[in-house]
Amino acid sequence: MHKMLQLWYNEDDLNDSKRRNIVLNHVIRTTMAYLDSMPKTKRKKIGQFFTSLETARFMAGLFVIPEQKHLDVLDPGTGSAILTAALMERLSRYSELKSVSLICYETEPAILPLLRDNLDYLKDNVPFKLNYTIISENYITSQQNPKPIADLVIGNPPYLKVNRQAPEACAMPQVIHGAPNLYFLFAARSIENLRDRGQMVYIIPRSWTSGAYFKAFRHFLFGNTALEHMHLFVSRDKVFEQESVLQETMIIKIQKAVPMPQSIRITSTETTHDFQKMQIQVVPSKLVVKQDENQYVYLVTNPADVDTLECLSILPHTLPDLQMKMKTGLTVDFRERGHLFDVPAKDRVPMFFSQHLKDGRIVFPVGKHGEFLDTRKRSLLQPNENYLFVKRFTAKEEPRRLQSSIYLQADFSQYQEISTQNKLNFITGIKKPLSTFLVYGLYCLFNSTLYDRYYRILNGSTQVNSTEVNTMPMPSRDGIEHLGQRLMETEKLDEATCEYILEEYLNGENRRSEKIS
Repeated sequence: MHKMLQLWYNEDDLNDSKRRNIVLNHVIRTTMAYLDSMPKTKRKKIGQFFTSLETARFMAGLFVIPEQKHLDVLDPGTGSAILTAALMERLSRYSELKSVSLICYETEPAILPLLRDNLDYLKDNVPFKLNYTIISENYITSQQNPKPIADLVIGNPPYLKVNRQAPEACAMPQVIHGAPNLYFLFAARSIENLRDRGQMVYIIPRSWTSGAYFKAFRHFLFGNTALEHMHLFVSRDKVFEQESVLQETMIIKIQKAVPMPQSIRITSTETTHDFQKMQIQVVPSKLVVKQDENQYVYLVTNPADVDTLECLSILPHTLPDLQMKMKTGLTVDFRERGHLFDVPAKDRVPMFFSQHLKDGRIVFPVGKHGEFLDTRKRSLLQPNENYLFVKRFTAKEEPRRLQSSIYLQADFSQYQEISTQNKLNFITGIKKPLSTFLVYGLYCLFNSTLYDRYYRILNGSTQVNSTEVNTMPMPSRDGIEHLGQRLMETEKLDEATCEYILEEYLNGENRRSEKIS
C-alpha cells in the first residue's frame, strides 16, 4: 500500500540548477536588503513573509511543464518575486518555450519598486520573451468575475486572519465557513484563475486540512482540482527562519479539472535547507483524503503513519454514532474571576483544569487559584457524571498530543454538578451518562500510541479540537466497553498497557473481518 522512493533529484539536476541560478540569486540578494530596511512588525501586520531560496526552487520543481511555446503564469501576492524567479529559472531549461506572460499581484507600496527592478532583471536574463504586468489592486476583491487566465500559478499568500465582514470574505462566500484567513481565500481565487489542466503550487499553513472552519474551502478545492503532491516541514520554526515565524506550514501541488489520482506523493523534510534528505512516499489517495462530508486531509510523513490509517480504517463508528460526543469545557476562567474561589463552600462546585489530569487520574485540589465556581453561574455548570477529560492544549515538544484522564462521578459524589475550564475537553454521553466501562475504554483508546499518532496525522497543530475528535474512527460501543473491562482488570493506566489491549482487540477484529470476507 505504500513504498519509499529514491530521491527524485539527481546530482546532474542539482549541478544544472547551480549553473542556472543567476536570476534567483539576484532576487534573493535584493530581498535580503529589503528585509534589513523594513521593520518585521510592519510586515507581520500585513502577513508578509518571504520564501527561502531552497523552498522556492523546490516549489518550482513540482510543476510538470507543458510542451507549449507560450505559457501564462500568475503569482498572486508576488512580494519581491522570489517564487516567480524560481519558476522562470526552471522554465529557462525548456528550449521549446518561446514566450511567457506573467501577471503579478502586489499591493504593498514599499516593495513595488523592488518588484519592478527584479522583474526587469528577469526579463533581461531569461532565454525566452517575458512580458509582465503588475496589478496593484486587491487580488480578491478586484476580480468581480474571475476568469481562467493562467497555465501555472505559484504563490506564497499572506497569512492573515480577517473577520467575516471583511471585503475579501464577502467576495468569496462560497468558501467561508467560520473564521476566514487570507491564505485560503487567495488559494480559492487562484483555482478560479487556473485553466483546466493548469497547475498550482502554493506554500500555505496546514490548518486547512481539518476542522470545521475550512470545510467549505476543502469542498471547493476537491470539487475543482486534484491534489497531487504535499510537502510537509517537520520543524515548524524552520520554514521562514529569517522571519522567526512559528507556523505549521506545507506545500501543495494541485491540478485543475482532472480526476483525483490513485495515489498522492507526500514528501517531508526537517527544514527548508535539506531537500536532498527528503522522505518520499506514495500513498493511496483514499488514505490521504477522507472520503466523507468533512474531506479531512491526513498529514502522512512516514510508513508508520500509513500503517496507522490502514489499521484504524476497519473501525466503522464515530463518537456521535455511539451516542457520545467530545465537548469543550464551559468556563473561560479569566472572564469569571468574580465567581471563582480557592476554597470549597456550600454554594460552590469543583472547577476542573488541565492541571488536575495526572497519570490517567484526577488529582483535586492541587492548590490552583479558582478551583471552585459559584453555583449561581448556572450556564457554566454540568452534571456530575462520568467523563473522559482530555487536554485541549499541549506543548509542541511534549511526546503525546492526546493526554486524558478518567473522571468518575463516584469520586466526587457530594456534588450534583461540576464545571470545566475551556482549555479542557470532555467526552460525555448524549442521551445517558457514560458507564464506568465506557470511560475506561475511551481512556484505553485515547491513551494508546495508535490513537495519538492518528490524531497527529489528522491535525498538525498542538490543539485537540472537538470537531476532529468526533470524526475519529471508533470501535462499537460493546467494543469500547470490552477495552474498558480489560483495562480495569489490569489495574494499570500506562500507555504500554493501553496499546497492548487495543492491539489485541484490533487483531481480533481483523480476524473476524477476514472470516466474513
